[in-house]
Amino acid sequence: MDAEAVIEFLGCVPLLQRLPGSSLKKIAEVVLVKRYDGGEYIVCEGERGDGVYFIWEGEAEVFRSITGDEESHTEFQLKCYDYFGYSTSTYIHHANVIALSKLTCLVLPHEHCSLLQKKSIWSTDKSLETCLSMESILNLEPIEVDIFQGINLPDAPKSERVFGGLLIGQALAAASKTVDFLKVVHGLHAYFLIGGDFDEPFIYEVHRLRDGKSFATRRVDAIQKGNMIFTLLASFQKEEEGFDHQEATMPAVPPPGMLWPMEEVHESFLTNPLLPRTYRNMVATGKYIPWPIEIRFCEPSTSTYGIKSPPSLRYWLRAKDKLSDDQALHRCVVAYASDLIFLNVSLNPHRRKGLETISASLNHSMWFHRSVRADDWICFVIYSPVANNARGFVSGQMFDRKGELLVSLTQEGLIRKDRSPNPPVTSKL
Repeated sequence: MDAEAVIEFLGCVPLLQRLPGSSLKKIAEVVLVKRYDGGEYIVCEGERGDGVYFIWEGEAEVFRSITGDEESHTEFQLKCYDYFGYSTSTYIHHANVIALSKLTCLVLPHEHCSLLQKKSIWSTDKSLETCLSMESILNLEPIEVDIFQGINLPDAPKSERVFGGLLIGQALAAASKTVDFLKVVHGLHAYFLIGGDFDEPFIYEVHRLRDGKSFATRRVDAIQKGNMIFTLLASFQKEEEGFDHQEATMPAVPPPGMLWPMEEVHESFLTNPLLPRTYRNMVATGKYIPWPIEIRFCEPSTSTYGIKSPPSLRYWLRAKDKLSDDQALHRCVVAYASDLIFLNVSLNPHRRKGLETISASLNHSMWFHRSVRADDWICFVIYSPVANNARGFVSGQMFDRKGELLVSLTQEGLIRKDRSPNPPVTSKL
């Protein structure tokens, strides 16, 4: 049986879609192929079985032995991608499973079933729920084959609307679960359709558009309250040798170790005389919730002060928590972080004191050129070449510390003056 076909099959099993590609690879190496004829028992009631069974081809039925006056009846039927069995040899089966036709199963033996319990980015360790990590943010619950559920964690930072990076990162995670581990995303295009609700879960439906030898294509629709709020198209590719050149150069910027962390920047707002007292009071009395992404600006940001500045920005970023070596995970984290402080760069030339604006992402595109480490420093260089017709456009490049170009990005979004009516002045008497 072809190893790549086995890996692709395992990626469709709901039980396994919470695991990273590295775990699927190990499972694919140890599963046994077992074939049965129609009418043959796969497991018998009272037996321990050989492990966990995954139905590759054919159908089976589950029924219990009859006792007394009970009539024999089928409990339910099993089809391709269904699974049954126990991970330890101490449990016995409480029903019979019989093949309805020629049947092929992949069996994960008891001694290897610990692979199902490995901690990974796709299965959050419940003991870590008290801390906000990229693992918990990207964690998805498999609902059905190619259907996943994600949430906006209650302790996550909040803005006026659902953070676009959350939808990008979770949708890419959902797509990555349905592609064999040898292929990783190299390009994605996303559209934000309508605003989401912080307090409702997101349902991600993955559509398998193409599975080729070198490339695979997925579309992911994010649904909330029956409405499609976001859609993502992603292309995945196996790594291969090819031509190599780079014309882009990373600008000369201070190393991250010489720059202020965001927490210290936030503290500086408390006593900065350039900021209005009302703003400083708001900072002092409000609860500061840090992002799971560490950010260090290469030059002072003027957006807080309402001062015009060039339409560009440079900063370093990385995930605060240490990540596993799963490349799919690192690209999901970078996709999540890519929407932080991106579109608002197009507002830099238009800022002035007292100006209130409304902004919302419309579309977002990314191209991954090289492998990335999201838990190591990445330099994000952003430039806005144009804004017109209430839309701003930004492009970005992400470099590693050696100056290698990792990712190219673009985003277009709505930028408007806030025309909300001022609240009526009420008498203080």
